[in-house]
Amino acid sequence: MMNFFGKKKKAASTTSKGSVVGVSGGGTPANTVVKLRDAVANQEKREEHLQRKIDAMGVEAKAKMAKKDKKGAMFAMKRRKLYEAEMDKIGNVKMTLETQMMQLESATQNAETFQAMKAGTSAMSKIHEQVGIDKVDDLMDDIREEIENGNEINQAMAQAVDPLCTDEDELMAELEALGADDLEAELLEPVPQLPSVPDSKLPSLNNAEAAEMKKLEAELAGL
Repeated sequence: MMNFFGKKKKAASTTSKGSVVGVSGGGTPANTVVKLRDAVANQEKREEHLQRKIDAMGVEAKAKMAKKDKKGAMFAMKRRKLYEAEMDKIGNVKMTLETQMMQLESATQNAETFQAMKAGTSAMSKIHEQVGIDKVDDLMDDIREEIENGNEINQAMAQAVDPLCTDEDELMAELEALGADDLEAELLEPVPQLPSVPDSKLPSLNNAEAAEMKKLEAELAGL
């Protein structure tokens, strides 16, 4: 870019901290906002000064007219117009400065938001490097394997310990053999002989014994 004297201006470059190299007044966004506010304050002071000038020229113009000094009144009005034109310029400058402040504050906020989002993305990326999907799958496989191992261990420890562990089929065969031997022994035992039944009649009681029996029966009935 060429300046008024035909020399090429040095291109401005931005550093990593946001300051502008090659342009006077470069600095952080916060410092730049402060400078813009100071510039607005200075323009407002100029406005106050020019407003006093405008008011003074109005008073002077009236005084000149009262003295029939038309030429002097016209000169005062011309100066008043110059001051008013300068006031309009100051208003435009203030508008530009305030617009720059708003844009810079918005840009600063956007930059801070961007940096925060970038830091969040970087943090998530580091976490995902440590806890990737493959590592999670491997971990879940390990967990399932350990659960299965634990179940097998629990089942193994829950089994009954029989110090006389013998094949049940062999024991059943021995029981059946014992039963067969007992039955055979019972069959081979001799049958006991019962006493024979006499063929003759039992001897009858004599008269005295019969009377005594009846007497006994009567006593028993009276009880």
